[in-house]
Amino acid sequence: MDIQKKIKELEYMQTEGSNKIFTMYLNTDLSDPDQQGGEWKIHLKNGMRNFEQYLEEGDNKEELENFREVKQKVEDYLKEYEKSLMRGLIVFATADETVWFAERVQMRLEDEFYWQETPELNQLKILGEKYPHTGIILVQQNYIKLLDTNLNMLKDTVGYELDVEEETWRTMQGPRQGNSTTGLGSGNLQKDHFEARYEANQQRWYKSIAGKLDKQAKDRNWKKIFIVGEAPASKELSSQMNKEVDDIILKNMLEHEESKVMEEVLA
Repeated sequence: MDIQKKIKELEYMQTEGSNKIFTMYLNTDLSDPDQQGGEWKIHLKNGMRNFEQYLEEGDNKEELENFREVKQKVEDYLKEYEKSLMRGLIVFATADETVWFAERVQMRLEDEFYWQETPELNQLKILGEKYPHTGIILVQQNYIKLLDTNLNMLKDTVGYELDVEEETWRTMQGPRQGNSTTGLGSGNLQKDHFEARYEANQQRWYKSIAGKLDKQAKDRNWKKIFIVGEAPASKELSSQMNKEVDDIILKNMLEHEESKVMEEVLA
């Protein structure tokens, strides 16, 4: 989801009469101590019941019917995705489906329910500011890995490994296999040979990959960029890129799970 695009789209939505817009922010984070027994189901039930009772008392049959249709759509969605819920659920919906948006997100939300002419966007805007489309670049001498993240979720990964003999960076598919240095073979002699060449050529090598990283940042519309790796590799790579780097984190996390890296960088 492009959150900024979705916010702009929803900002212009407004209904009239009985065709209201339902907004829901629901905390479904099972790691939350208050959610160990699936309390989100109770919060959902109570939130829906409050609106239904209010509309019944108001004696607006058409609006009540519209709300019940939206309620059914939300319940159907939850039946389908209950086993794959994350930390939060956001829903915007109308009975006529002019508006239908349901997104499971990896951030904890505050429970909020609205039934009104316009969508309530406050929490969505906060998430957009706190978790923009972000690129995390992991660097370790001859290997670079990109994590493309949005709303605290991993969208894609790309790896680049340096072929030292050819002096070209090759795009890698799938998980990295060990700690090989492409084109060098193995053993202490080869490792010493690589270290010597790395010291002499790191500036030129990182300059040759920097353009590809800048293009990735542009094509993926990254709003923030973080480089993670030990010095001098991370600092040298940052200096060679044209795109502004928001922060350099001096830790070697290339072999860590992506979720751990994101937790470290995006917390």
